[in-house]
Amino acid sequence: MLAGHLTALIPAGARVLDVGCGDGLIDRFILESRTDVSIQGIDVLVRPDAPIPVKEFDGITIPFSDASFDLVMFVDVLHHTADPFVLLREARRVASTVLIKDHFRDGFLSGGTLRLMDWVGNAHHGVALPYNYWSRVEWEQAFAELQLKVSATSSRLGLYTRPASWIFERGLHFVTRLDRAKVRRPVSSQVRTFENT
Repeated sequence: MLAGHLTALIPAGARVLDVGCGDGLIDRFILESRTDVSIQGIDVLVRPDAPIPVKEFDGITIPFSDASFDLVMFVDVLHHTADPFVLLREARRVASTVLIKDHFRDGFLSGGTLRLMDWVGNAHHGVALPYNYWSRVEWEQAFAELQLKVSATSSRLGLYTRPASWIFERGLHFVTRLDRAKVRRPVSSQVRTFENT
C-alpha cells in the first residue's frame, strides 16, 4: 500500500536516492512497477541482503555531490534523526525533488501513539529512537525555510485495516512530494544591458 503511494509520486525516469532504506523492501516493490527508475540506498545500518545498492553514511551528510539525483526519498526516517532539518537541507542539495513519508504529531495522544508504533517496529532492529515527531506546522515551516513547495500530499494512506486504523491511522501518517520552489529574480536582474554594443 505504501509503495503504491510513493510510486505514484516519482517522476518518470528518476534517479532516486532512498535515505535510510533499511532492508530495501519498499524499493523492491517500487522497482517491480517502475522499471523506468533507478534507486540507490544509503543507511547507517547497511543490510547485505538489500535488493538495491546501499552505501553506508553517518546519518547527517549525504555522501553524494550536488544534483546527483532527481529525487530523494525518506520513508519513516526523519523522525529518527536529532534534527530532521539537517537531512532535509542535504536532500535539497543533492536533488530537486524530495518525497517524504512521515508523521504529524497533532491531535489527542498522537505523541504516545507514535512512540508505541516506533518502538514496536524498530527497537528490535537497533534503530535510534529519539521520537522526534513534528507537528504539521513545524513541517510547513521547514519546507518554507528550505524553499520546498508541496506539489502533492496525502494523509489518508489506508495503511491499517479496522479496528487498528481507528488507533494507528487518524491522520498521523502523511506522504508528500516537494519540489524546489522557483525563486523569482528581481526585475532589475532580468533586464539585459546593451552597453558597449
